[in-house]
Amino acid sequence: QVQLVESGGGLVQAGGSLRLSCAASGSIFRSNAMGWYRQAPGIQRDLVATITSGGRTNYADSVKGRFTISRDNAKTTVYLQMNSLKPEDTAVYYCKANLVVGGSAYGMDYWGKGTLVTVSS
Repeated sequence: QVQLVESGGGLVQAGGSLRLSCAASGSIFRSNAMGWYRQAPGIQRDLVATITSGGRTNYADSVKGRFTISRDNAKTTVYLQMNSLKPEDTAVYYCKANLVVGGSAYGMDYWGKGTLVTVSS
């Protein structure tokens, strides 16, 4: 059974930094694109950043220059370094990974349960 477990969320003051981690476990044959999404109360879940297996990255305009996504393919882990945090970054952050699991020919999307990031003003 595949699991994605996020960690690193918490409370931080505006201007501060946090680093999120998401580790995938299970019978994973290959990890394709991985990424981070966030959802604030009453708002739809939005893309924050994605990274392909080859390291190509994509960011939401609102986080460009402040957030950095990276991955460790050997550990099937994706990270999100968040700097210069703003109160509007407050949300539950979810990890998503497209994984090819044992016995499958195609990748499927898996989601973590989320980690809360709160930025105080």
